Amino acid sequence: MKINRIIGTNMELTEVIKDYVNEKIGSLDKYWDRIIDADVEVGLIGKHHQSGEIYRCEVNLRVPGKILRAEKTEKDLYKAIDKVKDHLQEIIEEHQGKMETKRRKGARMRKDIQSLSPLAMEPKEKDVRLDHQEQEDA
Repeated sequence: MKINRIIGTNMELTEVIKDYVNEKIGSLDKYWDRIIDADVEVGLIGKHHQSGEIYRCEVNLRVPGKILRAEKTEKDLYKAIDKVKDHLQEIIEEHQGKMETKRRKGARMRKDIQSLSPLAMEPKEKDVRLDHQEQEDA
């Protein structure tokens, strides 16, 4: 999987942070090899006077036909990155389950149609009479 960009908002993006993001988000490849690429944004939300610094991590994964997105906030940037990775892992597994269900449902429907009529799945031959009438009309 390719990580297109890593953006730092309201904070300096160091090489250590980039390496950590590449390691964690890049490891999602082992859960599904059809991930095309990812966009990652990490940042400091603000300096809250009571809560302290709150960090945010957002990841958009592009997969065939869909974008999977997760966002988490934590007091520690590395915890936010870890939680986003864990959440995306759950989303990927859920998405794979939905795709498998659709595939099985389609196969089941095809099998049911075939069992009703073996001719239902055979390609139909073109009616020669229709072709002849279409040529006369033209």
